Amino acid sequence: MKNTWKLLALFILFSCEFSKFDSPVTMPKLFTDGMVLQREKAISFWGKGIPGEKVRISLAGAVTSGTVDADSSWIMKLPQLPAGGPYVLEVNQQKINDVYIGDVWVAGGQSNMEWKLKSQVIGAEQEFLEGGNPKIRFFKIPNSYSAVKLEDVVGGEWKVADSVNMKDFSAVAWFFAKRNNQEKKVPVGIIESNWGGTPVEGWTDAEILAQMEGSFKAQATDVIENNESWDAKLKENESNRLMRDSMVSKPDSLLALQVAAISYDDSNWRRVNLPQGNPLQHIAWVRKKFTLTTLDNVSLHLPNIEQMAYVYLNGKLLHYKDWGTTVPEMEIPAEMLIKGTNILTVRAINTWNNQPSIGKSDEMYLLQSGKKTSLEGTWAYSNSTVEPHLPKVEWHNWMPGMMYNAMIVPITNYTIKGAIWYQGESNAGRHEEYKTLFSTMITNWRTDWGLGDFPFLFVQLANFMERKEVQPESDWAFLREAQKQTLELPKTGMATIIDIGEADDIHPKNKKDVGERLWLLARNVAFGEKILTSGPKLDSLSRQGNELILRFNSVGEGLKLKEGNEVKGFIIAKENGIFRQVSASIEGKEKVKILLPSGIEAGELRYAWADNPEVNLVNNLDLPAEPFRVKFE
Repeated sequence: MKNTWKLLALFILFSCEFSKFDSPVTMPKLFTDGMVLQREKAISFWGKGIPGEKVRISLAGAVTSGTVDADSSWIMKLPQLPAGGPYVLEVNQQKINDVYIGDVWVAGGQSNMEWKLKSQVIGAEQEFLEGGNPKIRFFKIPNSYSAVKLEDVVGGEWKVADSVNMKDFSAVAWFFAKRNNQEKKVPVGIIESNWGGTPVEGWTDAEILAQMEGSFKAQATDVIENNESWDAKLKENESNRLMRDSMVSKPDSLLALQVAAISYDDSNWRRVNLPQGNPLQHIAWVRKKFTLTTLDNVSLHLPNIEQMAYVYLNGKLLHYKDWGTTVPEMEIPAEMLIKGTNILTVRAINTWNNQPSIGKSDEMYLLQSGKKTSLEGTWAYSNSTVEPHLPKVEWHNWMPGMMYNAMIVPITNYTIKGAIWYQGESNAGRHEEYKTLFSTMITNWRTDWGLGDFPFLFVQLANFMERKEVQPESDWAFLREAQKQTLELPKTGMATIIDIGEADDIHPKNKKDVGERLWLLARNVAFGEKILTSGPKLDSLSRQGNELILRFNSVGEGLKLKEGNEVKGFIIAKENGIFRQVSASIEGKEKVKILLPSGIEAGELRYAWADNPEVNLVNNLDLPAEPFRVKFE
């Protein structure tokens, strides 16, 4: 009996030692201080460790444990937990602090989703004054791409939405997250995985695309079949990008002051007539002399520079313009000016296409006591005299699967509520395949996450470019139609913003309405609220003699005009005929009446069908009617 107790004591001691969870483990970069985890769903955790060793996870009173697999990986789940925090997440001996449980969304797409709150967004200053919200956190995945599927993102950290950090957050995602927090009273986490100018196939698995037909098939097949060579190409390209970025980030200060000085000899530079000519490339330097007789009340007006610029006056830095910002009206301190000859110098870089541009007609001048002095005309310029040519950097990230491998695959174990998406501009020229591509991407993501048909909410393209009264062959209109057709997938929603774009800016500054319209959709699609979430949608069309009667749903309290006395935005044509504008009027709560022009018995009617249509039909929430086309007889 005595020996039995000894054996039992040894067994207990051995078991205690064996049960210690002190084996070292590593976790992905998403699992760091300040993180937000998804409420009311089983929460996934994963990482690396020593094969056979135990891993224990505890959070908010919930505990789970498991064993590291033979390949050094481990993955396990905690049961669903309610919203709350801050908590401490413990994984073996590691502690991750300031952890909240709430709603987590992926914010994907291109530059209009990437667009930062600080970049002249309407209403941003008020947001900054309010100071942010400690229960909203963002994780920005750095722009990255890969020919192979990565296990972890290349960088990033959770940042609390304080008045400093929030300036660099996606504006659309901020306004969306703010509503989520205010209305559901829960913490909100946004994982930003977006990149300006990118096509949808870059965010989709190349292995899937290689099995489909389309303009992307050859590239997708090439990426899959020549994976190793592509990996080498990308490494070289990335090396070039790092070199380029180090060259453009800031000029050599001593060299810049020399080149910007009045005494600098630019006689060997070429001459260009700005803004008419813009043969600028690489790191371009331009210089312009002007004369002053007095030094008081002088300001510089030079708002149009693409993309980044350093503006110098008489050898001193006056202003730095970052990507996504405009140059403000610059009051020039009198001490920077000279009576007589002065020199204005600009260092401009455009990493988008390597072709910076400076100036716009009637937008280049000095203003002194209300009097304008034009800066248009001859400038000296140099594309390589001051600084060497930039290394060539290819847009390989645009290729099938490249961003998907680096910016989506590594986060697909992370439990989320859903995704918000703003993209399509870069696919407009191939609109005929967008519905298939976009639907494939959404299905691809949902399969990878393994959370079922999670809510996927997206933005339809805004109005943009020159306004044309009749434009039936608009690529942007066809792309909007393809986006609308994607709503055939379950638990999707589309925010129409055909009313808040800007003709001369592909990045409209009204991001608040975009984020809040996405949130309206989320309330219905993600949270099951029975509310009005969109503008009027065509329900049916009937004909009564020489009149077309259009019935709409999603009208709320009724159709109305945002401005004017008749409905704008309709064009009509008889079969295979030429389109022309047609007038329309609201009839009652939910109908629009159109008088058929003489000679048209059968044909096609389109609404808001142009790059930048003029429209005014809304519901009581001021949400715009969706673009459409329909045939009649």
